[in-house]
Amino acid sequence: MTVTAPPALIFLIGAIIVPLLKGRTKTRKTYLICLTILGLANVICMQQGRHWVVPFLNYEIVFGNVDKLSLVFGYIFHIVPFLAVIFGFNIKTTVESTAGMVYTGSVVGVTFAGDFISLFCFWELMTLSAVALLWARSTKESLAAGFRYVIFHFFGSVILLVGIVLHICEKGSAEFGYVGLNGLSSYLIFIGLGVNCAWPLFHTWLTDSYGKSSVMGAVFMSAFTTKTAVYVMARTFPGAEPLIWIGAVMTIFPLLYALIENDLRTSLSYVIVNQLGFMMVGIGIGSELAINGVVSHAFTHILYDSVLFMSLGAVLYRTGTIKASDLGGLFRSMPFTCACCIIGAASISAAPMFCGFISKSMVVTAAAESHMTGIWFTLMFASAGVLVCCGIKLPYFAFFAKDAGVKTEKAPINMRIAMGIAAFLCVFIGVYPQSLYQFLPHHVEYIPYTASHILGQLQLMFFAGLAFVLFLIYGIYPSDIRAVNVDSDWIFRRGIMTLINISKDPVASVFNRLKMLFFEKIPTTMKWFSTNPPAAIHMLLDLIALPFVGAARKLHLKKQYEIEKATYPGHIIQARPVGATLLFIAEFLVAYLVAYFVFDL
Repeated sequence: MTVTAPPALIFLIGAIIVPLLKGRTKTRKTYLICLTILGLANVICMQQGRHWVVPFLNYEIVFGNVDKLSLVFGYIFHIVPFLAVIFGFNIKTTVESTAGMVYTGSVVGVTFAGDFISLFCFWELMTLSAVALLWARSTKESLAAGFRYVIFHFFGSVILLVGIVLHICEKGSAEFGYVGLNGLSSYLIFIGLGVNCAWPLFHTWLTDSYGKSSVMGAVFMSAFTTKTAVYVMARTFPGAEPLIWIGAVMTIFPLLYALIENDLRTSLSYVIVNQLGFMMVGIGIGSELAINGVVSHAFTHILYDSVLFMSLGAVLYRTGTIKASDLGGLFRSMPFTCACCIIGAASISAAPMFCGFISKSMVVTAAAESHMTGIWFTLMFASAGVLVCCGIKLPYFAFFAKDAGVKTEKAPINMRIAMGIAAFLCVFIGVYPQSLYQFLPHHVEYIPYTASHILGQLQLMFFAGLAFVLFLIYGIYPSDIRAVNVDSDWIFRRGIMTLINISKDPVASVFNRLKMLFFEKIPTTMKWFSTNPPAAIHMLLDLIALPFVGAARKLHLKKQYEIEKATYPGHIIQARPVGATLLFIAEFLVAYLVAYFVFDL
């Protein structure tokens, strides 16, 4: 009988030894490689069933709930740290390696947890280790991103904990399994998991932290937190219909941000939200084909994300920047890194012969078989958008755009080895999909390589690529500029400050705001507008058109707007201001209606 150990224990105990190897670089590298190989071998040898069951109060703590669903996630969660350790050989400190091993142990602990109690403990340890990995970069930006990460995940964890406690009290059992949306506890668990799944409005922790992490930390973070949440969601809420609509929104809205973002790692982070949307849709559909699609897409997504983050991390390591506006022409000095980036980009774009093609299409096909025409069109549109916003953008602006004059060397050999292994797996699984399909939780009869599927995907990619080229030729493609894009976190910031201000003196605060709006801002604006309405409308149209035109046209409009603003009102029509008259009439009518309906006059 094969002797195995709790998977999480190997990494958590192993992490304790890493700081003791400080200063002994070669020994530490060898130790980390052996630790990840030992963990993978341990999982491969595990038998399906419930293992390492420990009594706790009136419940059972299960550290080894092994089935086909947990195993396939367990495999990829052991492959990634192996690649990340090789990729991070150049790191001198032990902080990132230690945090990475604790992070891996906590993720593996969640994956094989058979009860909600141990799952939540590992869930929290996962957050703490991820923040430690983020702060290990030791920059002002990573520090701020870490605090945001903590705030979002603390919020989600509190909701999740309350839901788990209520669920255990209702069921009388802590067993981790199917929950379904059937009561308050289930909805709280649902929302708590949704924060980690980067649902809309709660996604900014992801886009902020991944781009601010170190080159090694980004590999860990892109693979673990969200995909762990996908695993837990797939086990607890398969067939939950709200996930279909949430996922559909997730596939679309990040594409614009990915398109205009100057930081290439942050742009890739937005596309991760898009890819998570496909997984949410698959879980919401809940059929065997859909769940197989979710699991396989999570597996391949982790692989090609690792390739892309490693290739971009290698560029950052060599050049010191990952801004699209500062890069270009690196294919000459970093050819292997460029090739790996192209493989990752082809995979995320679901090109035939690459791993994304054999996984994403399962979710799309499941939507078609469930007669969800609108959702199917949304997923197809999102697939085309990924090619424009990521599949072409990342390799083009990093390696093929106009040479920015950055002189650099090839990526270190260890980084090229890690990238090469991950890129090989992307191609191997894409060519031989059965190598992944055999591990999926349900029997697979799906055949990805049909003539219609290949032709359809090639057509989609051709027109998306053509759109990208035409955008560049005609100056429609957004120019890469140094700027901070405002995302949904603006709502929380403004909302919290408004709540604080109102809570000081609610009545006076509301009254002052209404007074300012109706007796200062609106009359002043109407007076300004009525001075010269045609000129004001022309200025407004120029201002609205600015974000949607090419660089040359944008510069012309901006100069024209500044001139119009400086010379306004220009030639004033000698007549009574229209705005003042309209305002007087409106105020009279409002006063009359209030008197009529309120005071019954």
